[in-house]
Amino acid sequence: MARIGLGFGRWNFHPLKRKSSLLLKLIAVVFAVLLFCEFLIYYLVIFQCKWPEVKPTTDDGEQATREPVLKAMFLADTHLLGEFLGHWLDKLRREWQMERAFQTALWLLQPEVIFILGDVFDEGKWSTPEAWADDVARFQKMFRHPSHMQLKVVAGNHDIGFHYEMNIYKVKRFEKVFSSERLFSWKGINFVMVNSVALKGDGCGICSKAEAELTEVSHRLNCSREHYPLYRRSDANCSGEDAAPPEERNIPFKENYDVLSREASQKLLWWLQPRLVLSGHTHSACEVHHEGRVPELSIPSFSWRNRNNPSFIMGSITPTDYALSKCYLPREHVVLIIYCGAVGFLVVLTLTHFGLLASPFLSGSNLLRKHKTR
Repeated sequence: MARIGLGFGRWNFHPLKRKSSLLLKLIAVVFAVLLFCEFLIYYLVIFQCKWPEVKPTTDDGEQATREPVLKAMFLADTHLLGEFLGHWLDKLRREWQMERAFQTALWLLQPEVIFILGDVFDEGKWSTPEAWADDVARFQKMFRHPSHMQLKVVAGNHDIGFHYEMNIYKVKRFEKVFSSERLFSWKGINFVMVNSVALKGDGCGICSKAEAELTEVSHRLNCSREHYPLYRRSDANCSGEDAAPPEERNIPFKENYDVLSREASQKLLWWLQPRLVLSGHTHSACEVHHEGRVPELSIPSFSWRNRNNPSFIMGSITPTDYALSKCYLPREHVVLIIYCGAVGFLVVLTLTHFGLLASPFLSGSNLLRKHKTR
């Protein structure tokens, strides 16, 4: 009787062991695919991005000298969803993607300063105080950064509204979190941050204030020329009558709707005399040259909700030169193909386990044996 009982025990244990083996295989495959698609793929793709090199400067045929290089990272249009638009799963998915991409980029590339050129939030222009606080908390978690890196944020139309719907409350609410700084200087390089929504000329008080602030920034830039005598002209002074050398400045600014008006663009170019303009809002990349000499580069969206292939700009900048390169993030359709392939593999694995489908490995082995016996 004992031997018969033992026999039944083995007979019952064998199917259970097979089921456990299948379950372990399924869990292993699912874990491996999730680990790769939700974590490792960001390292694999962003690792291929390299900081562009700035050519050393030469003085009258002398040996080239290397100036200190500032490593700056530029991204735009993150569009964190609020409480009204978008499905909760869409919000969860997009924010996880941006958080992983941003944190991976910081760890691998080690930028010194990061600029986000507007439309940080998708519903900031109409969000309630409670919703705004929740959005800000999520942003600070996603875009956390070490203390030695600086993060600078420019307001966009989705953050404070277009000129006809923004007000002092929305502007102050944004500036309380992200600062009202207009001029930022580091390593001898000046960055002017302009929210061009306020430049829409309809006579509102905020627009007048923006022009006054830009005039003051222009004056401060003119005065900064005293630190760069190499570019000083004989009639230069600190009265704001002369433009500072374009080699000293970069301007990341947020475009007004699709493009800034010609009048506003000419004012900015005249006031600030930039050597480079970086802008957001369009969600796509394009390059134009103002007056045939000042390049403007529009930065694509950083969110997979807006693009299949988000990206950001890496800039190596010195007081006299700069070099830019684009760093792409993982393409969403590649991730979806991997997931679909994994689902298909799991189905084949399950059917093969229960004998509903011949194992491709066994079929190949049998064909090889038949070929050898001939």
